Order: sequence, then structure tokens, then C-alpha cells
Amino acid sequence: MTDIFDPTAFMASNKLVIETVDLVKMYGPHVALEGLNLKLESGAIGILGPNGAGKSTFFKCILGLITTTSRQGKVLGYDIKTQGDLIRSKIGYMPEYDSLDPELTALDQVRYSGELIGMNPAHATQRAHEVLEYVGLKDQRYRKIGTFSTGMKQAAKLACALIHDPEILICDEPTNGLDQRSREFMLQTLRNTVEQGDRTVLMSGHVMDDIQEVCDSIVMIYKGKIVVHSRIEELARQVDEEIEISVWGGSSRMEESLKSRGLSVRRLGRIIRIKVESEDTISVILECAVESGVQVRRMGEYEPDLEDIFLLIMDKLGAEVKTTSDLMTSEHTGGVNHE
Repeated sequence: MTDIFDPTAFMASNKLVIETVDLVKMYGPHVALEGLNLKLESGAIGILGPNGAGKSTFFKCILGLITTTSRQGKVLGYDIKTQGDLIRSKIGYMPEYDSLDPELTALDQVRYSGELIGMNPAHATQRAHEVLEYVGLKDQRYRKIGTFSTGMKQAAKLACALIHDPEILICDEPTNGLDQRSREFMLQTLRNTVEQGDRTVLMSGHVMDDIQEVCDSIVMIYKGKIVVHSRIEELARQVDEEIEISVWGGSSRMEESLKSRGLSVRRLGRIIRIKVESEDTISVILECAVESGVQVRRMGEYEPDLEDIFLLIMDKLGAEVKTTSDLMTSEHTGGVNHE
């Protein structure tokens, strides 16, 4: 993969890149963001929350695209109220919506994105060739965007965001509608941007596996407020310990037997997860298996993933979200209805 990052622009670890103080944004009487106090250091950060939580408004505020109602914020030391142009010159933004011209070739589209932010045509052309190779579109750069698959369009949007070698990359739903192969390439490219390019990536999304693949920490926004800001591994340690078993021949009976013993149970088909209440929990599980007449094919300690953590937090907040699929529209799933 081509190295497209300027080594002299190395971003030191633990560098404060975004800071907000009691940030408020209102649309008339509606409060979109309420009292955001946030300090983000360099790295890969997932921005999470249900639809309408305020994620897109937060991105627009730090980009200086909309005026905040009160208080202040800084991005790379620049004021979001008065230095929006400088901030946007340091940030690459990959929007969720389709921002591409179907009549342009990939090369022209990416070059045009560079010229829009002040790059001279020759430099923009050189960089367009480099970033298109970086995102896997070297052989398609002379094709019109209108002939591209969804995965290729997402890659072209990423190339547009990287054209000026930004210090911060904001990706809003970067894996929307992608097949497995395109999704894996997109996630690997974002990881490379953080690990090899020493850039900061802010990534939003509803597929928690994707966020966890790229990000080390998360910020969760709910009803315009920050409810969580932590490293993923630290959140995982706070989740109750569970034993996961795979059963054969009567998972419903097994579930009822476990519940009758006072155990907290989550069942996903033949997979059952049981909260560890005491050192006797495993013995109780095996007794229930005998009583229910089921075979336990596999048993082990369950390690919670980001989706578990997200749903647990949503449940504690009283949000009616049973699975992250509830947060998805047809745009997130490539037109597939998950109802």
C-alpha cells in the first residue's frame, strides 16, 4: 500500500486534538447538544449513539460548519467559532451522504476536492493519484463515479477526505452498504491511517464490530449529552462476568431451568449466556443441563464485545434498543430490510 502521509506531520501520542467546554447547540427551542465537556486525545475514537443523538451535529460543530449557541470548543488549538477555515484545512471529512458527482472520473473528483480547499492543480493531481492507489482505486481512477459499486464510491469518498493529508479524519458511517470484502478493506485502510499514518480518526457507525475493529476508545452521545467517554477495554471490565454455553436438544427448557434457579440468562438461539453469581455457577449450569435433558456442546467464559456494552448502556438509559439492527435504516444495510 502506498505511503501517502507526510512523516514531518507526525501526531504525538496523547496529544489533545479536540476540546469542548459546556458546548451547546440549539435549533430554535430544540437542544441538539447540551453542555458537552470533552477532551479527545489523538488516536482512533468511535462516536456512538442512536439516531438523533447529536453525532452529526457534533461533527458539524467541530468542523466549524455551524455556529454553536454558547460556550467554546477548540480543534488542534483552533477556535471552532472563529477559525473554521483553518480547522477544515486540517480535517478530512468522509460524510455519510453521497457527495460524489457521477459524471466525474474518480481522479477528477478527488483532484477537485483538493482544489476546493486551496491546493494548486498540479499538487492536487499528484495527490489524487496517490490517495486513489491508497484506497484501492488505482486501476479505476479514470472511470466515471456513476459506474462505481457502493464499495468503490465509499473508497472514493475516503480518497477525497485524505487528499490534503489531514491530521484528523472524520468518517461518518464509512462501511454503509458494503459487502464483506469491501468492508474489510475499508476497515484495514482506516487502521493503517491511524497506525502507520499517525493520524486521528473519529468514526461513527451502527455496526459495533466495525467500530471495535478500528477504535480503541468511544464517546457515546445520547439526547445531546455525552454519557460515556472511555477506552473499550475499560468498559469491558465493568460488564458482569458471564459463562457462555452452546446447547443441543432443548435450549428453551435449559433457559427456563436456569431462570428457575435464580440465574440471569441471555439466550440467542442455541447460545446461552449466564451471569456468574458465585463459584457454584458452573455446577448449577451442569445440573440444569441434566434436568433439561440437553447436551452442552461448548462452555467457556464470555468476553463482552462493543455491541454488548452499547446495548447495556442503552438499557440503563432507558432507551428501547434491543439490538443495534434497530438503529439501522435501509441506507445502512445497502437496501436490505431487517424488520
